[in-house]
Amino acid sequence: MSGNESGQVTGTQDKDYNIIWFVEACLSNALRLETYIADADRAGDSELADFFRRAQGASHKGAEEGKELLARRLNG
Repeated sequence: MSGNESGQVTGTQDKDYNIIWFVEACLSNALRLETYIADADRAGDSELADFFRRAQGASHKGAEEGKELLARRLNG
């Protein structure tokens, strides 16, 4: 991706696009972790399942913070 893109190509400025990308990455990670949690639960590895649950929580938090930031910037 070009470091000079300012909305002419994508229609979205880099700073906004970067927040959108971040939110999508967090949500995608939360979904992927759901599979890892289920795998660890099936294997009876509660330590690993709990680790993935904490990571999933951090991904949810990141997505929510990113959505709030994006909303403020788009509405501001």
